[in-house]
Amino acid sequence: MEFGRLITAMVTPFDADGQIDWQTTGRLIDYLIEEQQSDSLVVSGTTGESPTLSDEEKLELFRFSVKHANGRCKIIAGTGSNNTAHSIHLTQKAEAAGVDGILLVAPYYNRPSQEGLYQHFKAVAEATALPVILYNVEGRTGVNISVETTLRLAQIDNVVATKDCASIDQLIQIVSGAPEDFKVYSGDDGATLPALAVGGYGIISVASHIIGAEMKELIQAYVSGNVKEAALINGRIFPIFKGLFACPHPVPNPVAVKYALGLKDLPVGGVRLPLVTVTEAEAAFLRNLLA
Repeated sequence: MEFGRLITAMVTPFDADGQIDWQTTGRLIDYLIEEQQSDSLVVSGTTGESPTLSDEEKLELFRFSVKHANGRCKIIAGTGSNNTAHSIHLTQKAEAAGVDGILLVAPYYNRPSQEGLYQHFKAVAEATALPVILYNVEGRTGVNISVETTLRLAQIDNVVATKDCASIDQLIQIVSGAPEDFKVYSGDDGATLPALAVGGYGIISVASHIIGAEMKELIQAYVSGNVKEAALINGRIFPIFKGLFACPHPVPNPVAVKYALGLKDLPVGGVRLPLVTVTEAEAAFLRNLLA
């Protein structure tokens, strides 16, 4: 399965009552494919506010996204949790819904050992025929999937990639030790170019909601050998990478990007509690950033 180099972790649009806005979800999928040039979309990941979505909402999002994308891009379902049995259940339901792959975040809060992480991911991978992308984000989960554990998991046939938010040092070691067809994606927008430079394959991005076309241009410049052009593009868009999370003080994902989409004439509604929308100061910062 080829998921491409630019994957967007898609927000979930909500209406004024906090329910999923299906019409806007369709518009957002079109926009991300046609205007922002996403190769694949992650649906119901943490950017999609997965902790606040019910299983029924997640499954309807999977079915809707597969149908609406209609083969124009791949749909990757966020089915990870800190409950292995529940992750297996949701993964099997997502497979039945027709998704192209799954993204499995490391179990959060219970902070398993490296052996526990390995057994968790192995159990889910063995319960599905779908390609599996690991998701390592210690800042959210409290646990790092080590290089050694990632490389063990990469030996499982349908564990095909990782989205890793760890240091470039860790990415280097994974790229160096993994099978040739195992793909390493950065999970940090600001590290897109450095990750490519050490052998990463691409980016699973939030900023691609806003500057996806520019990010695709950066990636294509780099892989075609035009490193100087890639560096120039990176320099232009780097303030947006950082600003979407600085804003002017750090804000939880996806608060800023949802507001920013409204500035792009694609309002996607607010966020569900416990997240809250941007403050006036943050809104002013974002308006200036994207002007």
